Amino acid sequence: MRVFKFGGASVKDAGGVKNVIEVLRKVGSDNTLIVVSAMGKMTNAFERVIDVYLNDKLNLQDEIENVKTFHRNVLLELFESSQHAVFGAISELFEELDVFFKTNKSPDYSFVYDQVIGYGELLSTAIISFYLNEKGFKNNWLDVRACVKTDNYYRGANVDWEATQELVSKSIDPDTLYITQGFLGSDKNNFTTTLGREGSDYTAAIFAYCLNAESVTIWKDVPGVLNGDPRIFENTQLLHAISYTEAIELAFYGASVIHPKTLQPLQQKEIPLYVKSFLNPEDPGTTVNKAKGISPKIPCFILKQNQVLLSLSTLDFSYVVEENISEIFNLLASHKMKVDVIQNSAISFSVCFDDAYNNLEKLLLHLKAKFKVTCHQDVSLYTIRHYDDLSIKALEKDKIVLLKQLFQETIQIVTK
Repeated sequence: MRVFKFGGASVKDAGGVKNVIEVLRKVGSDNTLIVVSAMGKMTNAFERVIDVYLNDKLNLQDEIENVKTFHRNVLLELFESSQHAVFGAISELFEELDVFFKTNKSPDYSFVYDQVIGYGELLSTAIISFYLNEKGFKNNWLDVRACVKTDNYYRGANVDWEATQELVSKSIDPDTLYITQGFLGSDKNNFTTTLGREGSDYTAAIFAYCLNAESVTIWKDVPGVLNGDPRIFENTQLLHAISYTEAIELAFYGASVIHPKTLQPLQQKEIPLYVKSFLNPEDPGTTVNKAKGISPKIPCFILKQNQVLLSLSTLDFSYVVEENISEIFNLLASHKMKVDVIQNSAISFSVCFDDAYNNLEKLLLHLKAKFKVTCHQDVSLYTIRHYDDLSIKALEKDKIVLLKQLFQETIQIVTK
């Protein structure tokens, strides 16, 4: 089988859904499983729904109505009759969501997040499945939560590979076209879990691994993997070929075009990954496989914004040794901080991380009991892979550099 993944930008509106048909007409749809994200900015819209549900219930119905209106408008553009069965299917999903809001007793943000956020994917895949059937692409809509089993680490669940392999093998007929959701799974109690933001790529890799797929193709609004995000960096260039190892490095440092967890299962079975443009589906794009290095070998730029930089030293000015570092990392882990850079000297320790769970204040309370702490919020972390002097100078221009760390192939710079 082949596994395709269409992200939110590729199905952002009715025109995007129609373009999926055009892509399938050009590249074929036999023996294919299609993983789809929420449409456009619907993940952000559902995050607003979650926020008002937990903090401002008086505005909950207004936020839900915004989401309903968006999807209703898409339906009216795609289907000639408002009596089409798809309208009932979409209404049922919103009714499920309403039942959750009325019956939920948990105040835990991460749990609520996972139960609600996935409706973006459930809605988009339902619409696309009905539309493909309407246009002669007979398919089966598959609830990914019945296949991908995880633990209950909400908002960043870990896959139970053995259970997932068994369920995927039972659920998938290789001769059938399937439409399923990215980003989602379920725990042993069948509560919805999520695989982390942008986890739809990872979903595609999970299915590819379990199906021994021929390939995975990620359809993007760019011609392939570029050496920087074109929304941020100027004069970006297409990378024609990337090794698994190189792609893992880029993803680890935060390159948004491929999810960090996507590559290891593909590398394990040497399943090639293609990143292509859904606007020009017959163009070659970028190939990720077991070849060496990258082609062409040029500097690759990655930016992570809204980071936190902490500089720590002991209150008695003693050395920062293994015992201190161990305690610091235990605190970072217990507060769910995603560490991106560390740097230490004899009397100081610096760490740059992503406070995705908004636990910074709690962390600082613990750290200040034992360390002198300097905290910089809303800093930017730039990474250049395969850097040269020119690329470093261009990046540092007109910025305040708070931390710089060089490795053989990589430099990381934290700026204000």
